[in-house]
Amino acid sequence: MENVIPDKQERINHILKNQVFGIAITELTSLLSRRSVYCSKIANGQYSLCTEFSDEQGNLRFEKMNHSWHNEKCKFCGANKSEYDRGEELESYAYNFIHTDKPEKIFNMKFDVIVGNPPYQLSDGGAQASAIPLYHKFVQQAKKLNPRFLVMIIPSRWFAGGRGLDDFRADMLQDSRIRKIIDFHNASDCFPGVEIKGGVCYFLWERDNKGQCEITPVVSGSFLKPMSRNLGAYDVLVRLNDSIPILEKVKAKKEKSFSEQMSSQKPFGFRTNFKAFKKEKFNNAIKIFAFKEIGWIEREKVIQNAQWIDEHKIIISRSYNGGYTYPHQIINKPLHAEKGSCCTETYIVCDVVANEKRAINLQKYISTKFFRFLVSLRKVSQDNPKDRFSFVPIQNYDEEWTDEKLYKKYGLDESEINFIESMIRPMDLSKNSNDNEE
Repeated sequence: MENVIPDKQERINHILKNQVFGIAITELTSLLSRRSVYCSKIANGQYSLCTEFSDEQGNLRFEKMNHSWHNEKCKFCGANKSEYDRGEELESYAYNFIHTDKPEKIFNMKFDVIVGNPPYQLSDGGAQASAIPLYHKFVQQAKKLNPRFLVMIIPSRWFAGGRGLDDFRADMLQDSRIRKIIDFHNASDCFPGVEIKGGVCYFLWERDNKGQCEITPVVSGSFLKPMSRNLGAYDVLVRLNDSIPILEKVKAKKEKSFSEQMSSQKPFGFRTNFKAFKKEKFNNAIKIFAFKEIGWIEREKVIQNAQWIDEHKIIISRSYNGGYTYPHQIINKPLHAEKGSCCTETYIVCDVVANEKRAINLQKYISTKFFRFLVSLRKVSQDNPKDRFSFVPIQNYDEEWTDEKLYKKYGLDESEINFIESMIRPMDLSKNSNDNEE
């Protein structure tokens, strides 16, 4: 702009007063932002780079908002009233940008470019670190402003999971205006020293440029080769580009999905914290697989799927830390829950089979790198609900399955085999116990 506005101070004034705007999420971040942009936390102070602001906030604003309560929750962000109906002295976390039906009225203008690193989540007052995601609401609100370009950095969990993110994921995967995604599998590669389960990504959304999306994975600090892909090819976003040809070969067989015969959460009606069992076996007792221990209970206590008690079952822990580096195990070791057994919701039932031979063959199939690789394509957090297994095909468990046999069945070439082998570490079933949950 130097040719148009030769005077440096006039040029700075024009840029900061007419071209750069920001919304802070707290009063403190507003002060920090002004200090970074204006070199003064007071926009109209004597040390401010811009000499034309008439108030202390300038164009980097913070407005203290209140939640809009409806049925004990905020209608805009979903905050729990019991948790966030606070006094004036406490932060309400009612962010200005998403607590309005008309975000365009905040500055009363249109924007060419919107850039953001929004708040990721909000505690919902539940047990432990239970929280609801918020970042998707900022993305949705920014799209309403219809800028030419939108760039935000958000958790990658929306690719295949995330609480309450199904509609957001479907919308993003069908949006042909998302042209680039840089996906950090380990958030520390982007934010050193910060742990964000599932990693983070930033994306470029272009209003006037529709097409395929160029996806660049970042694994162990290395930027892998990008690939342009159709985001809507599957119901989740498969993170690694080299996975796509393998997945297509598997799907070409059109076999039933492994997830179809898996149980839902709490397969026998027992919560994870269920402890009302004995450590020693007693008459007419049935075995129960619980968190890091095995106990014995009365058969009559089973209130759900009691017909499975006297069947052979393969169970797997519902949670296993996916890790950030490869090769990785991906899921926990499958356990053979023999006749006369059940489990708490620490586990889900993979399948109920007719005899011990089929159970052992199923257990071996789950332990293959091929099986666990297909699970990894839908896994972005430690949780393993049944939908994580949707890409895995069912096999005939009258026969034993090995990786070599599976690679041949699905026609994988040497490079595809090497890719799977580099991603998934071996699983040793000889150390088969239920004390390996992460």
